[in-house]
Amino acid sequence: MIFHPKYGNDFPIRKLVRLSEIDENAGESNERRNVAVAYEPTRLERLLLRLEAQHKSLNWAFGEIRDKPGPVFELGLGHGRTYDHMRRHLPGREIFVFDREIDCFPDCTPPAEDFILGKLSDTLPEARHRFAGKAVLVNSDVGTYDEALNGEMADVVSAALPALLAPGAIVLSDLPLTLPDASALPLPPGVRSVRYFVYRAA
Repeated sequence: MIFHPKYGNDFPIRKLVRLSEIDENAGESNERRNVAVAYEPTRLERLLLRLEAQHKSLNWAFGEIRDKPGPVFELGLGHGRTYDHMRRHLPGREIFVFDREIDCFPDCTPPAEDFILGKLSDTLPEARHRFAGKAVLVNSDVGTYDEALNGEMADVVSAALPALLAPGAIVLSDLPLTLPDASALPLPPGVRSVRYFVYRAA
């Protein structure tokens, strides 16, 4: 639930619709439902929803790959919070991190042999020589506040990733991807964000 200035803390976030679709003659119960549909989350709420979606989706994915061998990829190290979560819940699993720089908490720095430094547009295509058909889980967290750059990054990941995925691999992404031979999946239970994406390779 999210705080809403009229309806308080028990306010559900739902898919947005045009304001013109709201019935102006609706009663209180319908008004509450429609305003919930039309509400645009604040930036703070969007961050909360994104982190919640990532957390719940990762925990779901850990169960999906439990009995599947293969490395895990983290695209975008950031401050290392997600990497820390992945290594805690996937002990013994190889986790390879791709990023153009190291800018994380000191205790979240991957081992040098597991960190692939450089622009994704270079390192992901090159990775096929080492990891073709092997990655069983990919967490792609490369979105920014720049929509033009987001489009470019989505294209880079979409083009390079399919060659790296093992059969049945799970891909989690904060950007919509175009992955041939992969299916978009419903978000795991409890995920409220409409800007988070889950895919399964064929």
